[in-house]
Amino acid sequence: MYFIYILYSAIHDKYYVGYSNDPHRRLVEHNTTTNITFTSKYRPWRLAAIFSCSEIESDAIRIEKFIKRQKSRKLLEKLCETDFVPDGRLAQLVRVPHMRD
Repeated sequence: MYFIYILYSAIHDKYYVGYSNDPHRRLVEHNTTTNITFTSKYRPWRLAAIFSCSEIESDAIRIEKFIKRQKSRKLLEKLCETDFVPDGRLAQLVRVPHMRD
């Protein structure tokens, strides 16, 4: 199963959207990688939301790109609200409960 995840950096007030088959592992990687990347500049990150997406990686990539193309902080904030139910092009996303920091 592939997931869409949203990370949040409280110190820098930034969001990041990604996809993975293991979002918890990716969170660790975003917070510890030695490479200079977008996410390495805004550490520490926490998981703000996780959505199960599809068994097919290309579906997850398509939805991740759709969310990123919106360039909408409001959309990311809505997706992070626990009572928000995605619809339209995001209808296939199903919120996955996770432990917060």
